[in-house]
Amino acid sequence: MNRMAKFKEIYGDSDVAAQSYFSPGRVNLIGEHIDYSGGNVLPCAIDMGTYAVVRARHDMNVRMMSLNFEKTGILTFDLRQPILPMPEMDWGNYPMGIFKTLMDEGAVFSHGFDMLFEGDLPNGAGLSSSASIEVLTAVILNDAFALNMSRERLAVLCQRSENVFNGVNCGIMDQFIVAVAKADHAVRLDCDTLQYDQIPSALGDYRIVIINTNKKRGLVDSEYNARRRECEAALTILKQEMPKPPAALCALTPKTFLPYAMKLSPTIYRRASHAITENYRTEMACQALENGDLTAFGEWMYRSHDSLQYYYEVSCRELDIIVDFCREQPYVLGARMTGGGFGGCAIALVHEQHTAAFEAALKPLYAAATGLNADIYIAKMSSGARRLV
Repeated sequence: MNRMAKFKEIYGDSDVAAQSYFSPGRVNLIGEHIDYSGGNVLPCAIDMGTYAVVRARHDMNVRMMSLNFEKTGILTFDLRQPILPMPEMDWGNYPMGIFKTLMDEGAVFSHGFDMLFEGDLPNGAGLSSSASIEVLTAVILNDAFALNMSRERLAVLCQRSENVFNGVNCGIMDQFIVAVAKADHAVRLDCDTLQYDQIPSALGDYRIVIINTNKKRGLVDSEYNARRRECEAALTILKQEMPKPPAALCALTPKTFLPYAMKLSPTIYRRASHAITENYRTEMACQALENGDLTAFGEWMYRSHDSLQYYYEVSCRELDIIVDFCREQPYVLGARMTGGGFGGCAIALVHEQHTAAFEAALKPLYAAATGLNADIYIAKMSSGARRLV
């Protein structure tokens, strides 16, 4: 049964027409763990994400259901009542937070909605399902009430919603790429200034292959906080030692950093070195994409993973097994972990004629080495959240 038919089965008929929307997930091609050090990131949206069928109601109630969480049934809240996060709203707290955040910005909603969501992003894989549903909800409301908010503004408000309403201390990258993405482009984004460029990214005969380790990522939060503190410590020391103190770690280049590297302890040096060189790798990878040099781009991906493995120490055995396998395949140009690390996903650039062989070879090798089953997805670059015709 298609989504529109399922929507009518759940909510019945109405004199108001229902509309369909889609919001992508994302992968970060390169530029990992440097958003909080003043660096640039290079994410792209993918053609997996969150779908919604929505229909205006004649009252102020909002009814929501997800086909991914059917057991929770229909979740309901009233736009006339204070909107607060509630455990019983479960996944619904994410779209509900968008209603609240836009209202706090002065948006006036004259009616409620019936909403049906369905996503094809794997849960817990780090492909940004929360940002996908947040931006999706914001775009629906922006359209329905002619709020005339820019995509950039919607992204900022969606991040605020997740930070404040949902209590998740996420950065801006996920919401931003989901909001502004263009098909066949990656986005070079300065997470501090929100200055960005659309980078043409013709992949030719190659495909973005996402490999989910299916390893539970129990260390992400604590280690993320530790890495952030270590980068802040490096910056504090360098500001004291350098005649022209940098505003952020990634304001330095590998060349300007090197004379002061010995001022840092070995651990702090490794963290700072990753941040500074990863920012450089991101710039070089952007140039490679703009020049259509996918071979060079793939090499920068491998170098990024090496730094994340040995200098930032956020990889894990499961991710390293996947990347090492990729290095041995002549039809793979590059691979790296993507996201927070300690599990989650790796990405690879694989020739389209060999994606089946890639999966057939990797899955049994990975299972034998780890006892886990790798899920593999072939993705295309997508445009941002939008209404479907």
